Parts: sequence; C-alpha cells; structure tokens
Amino acid sequence: MSGLSTTGATVLSGLDQLPQSINLWRTLLNWLGGMGIIVLAVAVLPLLGIGGRQLFKAETPGPMKDSKLTPRIAQTAKALWLVYSGITVACIVSLKLAGMSWFDAICHAFATMGLGGLSTHDASVGYFNSPAIEAVLIIFMLLAAMNFATHFLALSGRSLRVYLTDPEVLPMLGLVFVAGTSLAGYLWYVGTYANYWTALRYVSFNLVSLATDCGFANTDFNLWPIFVPLTMLLLSCVTASAGSTGGGIKMIRTLLMLKQGKRELEKQIHPNALLPVKLRQSVISNQIVFGVQALVMLYIISIITLTLVLVASGLDFVTAFSAIIACINNAGPGLNKVGPATTYAILTDFQTWVCSFTMLLGRLELFTLLVLFTPAYWRK
Repeated sequence: MSGLSTTGATVLSGLDQLPQSINLWRTLLNWLGGMGIIVLAVAVLPLLGIGGRQLFKAETPGPMKDSKLTPRIAQTAKALWLVYSGITVACIVSLKLAGMSWFDAICHAFATMGLGGLSTHDASVGYFNSPAIEAVLIIFMLLAAMNFATHFLALSGRSLRVYLTDPEVLPMLGLVFVAGTSLAGYLWYVGTYANYWTALRYVSFNLVSLATDCGFANTDFNLWPIFVPLTMLLLSCVTASAGSTGGGIKMIRTLLMLKQGKRELEKQIHPNALLPVKLRQSVISNQIVFGVQALVMLYIISIITLTLVLVASGLDFVTAFSAIIACINNAGPGLNKVGPATTYAILTDFQTWVCSFTMLLGRLELFTLLVLFTPAYWRK
C-alpha cells in the first residue's frame, strides 16, 4: 500500500543489506503508483471503454478532470506515460552524473518521479551527503509535483510559456521559495545551524521533499524546533498540483478555497453582487467550487477522526497527528516516533492497518473510497 500509493512510509530497516531485487521492487512500486497503475491499464487495455474513462477520472487528481489532451482516453494515458517515462530517464542520467551509481540512480529516480520517497539506504539521501545530488532531486521533485498535462503541452508545443499560464506552477514555486528561505532563516536565528547557507541547504531539500509529498530526507529534521518540521508537514497538504504524482488537497483546490473565502467576505459588504470565482480569467462554476468545499471538509474530518483513533490506540498526539497527515497526503515520514530517522515498524498491527487505510483514502482522494460507505451506493 505504501509503495503503490506513493507514500513511502516504510516498516523495513537494514535497507543497505537488502538484495538489490527487493530495493528495485520497492521503488518500482513507487514509480508505477506515481502516475497510477489504473492509467497504465487504460493505456495498455483501451478496450475498457467507458469503464476506463471512469477509472481514469477516479485516479487522476484534481477538480477539473474532464479536460482531455487527446481525443481518446487511451491516447491521453499513453501521452502522459511517455512524458512520465521521459522525465524519469532524464532524472536517472542526472543522478548518475551527480555521483550516484547506476542502480541507486534508477531506484531514486523511480521514487522521485512517483514522489514516493523510498530509498535504497536507511539514511535515505543523507547517505550520499552530496549537495549536487540533493539539487538534482529538488529539481525533479518539483517537476513531479507539477501537472503532467502541463509537461505534455510544453513538450509538444516546444514552449515554456505553458508553465506561466498554468494556474498552479507559480503559486507552488512561490510558496516553496518563501517557506524555504524563511524557515532557513529561522533555524539560523535560533542557532540550529551556524550559518544561513547550511540551514538553507537542509531546509530546502527536506521542505521540497515533504511539501511535494515525496518523503526523502538528508538529515533528521525531527531534531529541529518543532515549528519547522510541522510547517513542512502541513505544506504537504496544499503544495502539489492536480495531475501530478503528489497527494494532499492540491494547489488548485487551495487557490479555489482562498478565492471562495474572498468572495464570501466581499458578499458581506455587497450581498447582491455577482462575484464569480476565477482562475486565470476563467470562471469556475459553483458546482466545482462546492464540490471542492465538500472534499476539503471531508479531508479535515478524516484527519481529525483518524488521529483520534490512533491516539485512542495508545500513540501520543504528535506521532498520531503527523502519521495521519503524512499518510493521507502520501508524504511518508512524520514526526516524533515516525520521524525520518525511524520507521513505521513501531506501530501495532491495528495502527498499521489504520495508516494503510489512510494511504488509500488519500491516494483515491476520499470521494472514490468513502462513497462505498454510503447506504445509497448499495441500494438497487
């Protein structure tokens, strides 16, 4: 579940001594789960017909799932997988040039593009202690957190202008930049690191990794003042774009909710005004806005409920809350007992099942799974 949902919340240790086949299998699960094995099935088995379309809509993240890149769903899936595979190859070559072995480069590229964060070493990316490798991973984690439809349009049109017109790219990069530079300054100010640039190196990598829901780590950020890792973990809720391999609410839903909040405030002043919600000058229908509101509410309720379940089972609040946030956002490491220097092996069987369910809930974006628990679904 952790591999295919691209969560990366491992219960295994001694990764450095594992057979290469096992480490390759783990990271391959991340890669396959990244774009969605359902999308792959639609590309390989186009005879699924309307069922294929329904499955594709369930697996593809984001509020505007009906926009097509090509006339047929199988062609769309193939186009996305070609882009996904091409960027993966570029990541493998870049990691090799940065100093990794071919095997480590392949495994880490799979985990990076799937934003799964499973590594071949217990120390994760900290094993390499290489700023060059960390820089390459930052770039490709950010690429994987962008909408792959945008990558496809940029490559097919041979223009980077597409990224400027995408409503999520600039807000995502801006949020990461502001948060990274600010939190690095905070760690330098409180004395965690002797100079700002060292703080910036470690904050940048771990913040991008958590915010994009990847889960790599190059240091034990659980030892930092809790304000910093908690902020990084909460960024995993909103940073990734729709149509990316990341989890969480997604940036586009966050922007819609901010604009909806602004609209409601303005309606307090001008109750009769017509105030449509717009993204990049495109009017978003109220049906989409209300659907996003419902999903966000279910998202919050799920986090609260599942956190209380883990607390009732014996976990402390910080461990329980961070584990649920990390699992529902498919981010991987949490805080305290499930921090980056430890694994989820400390959980009981019951707690592990709760986290496994939470991973599936987050990967399928709540509605797809929760609809099974409604009485109306089972009526003939």
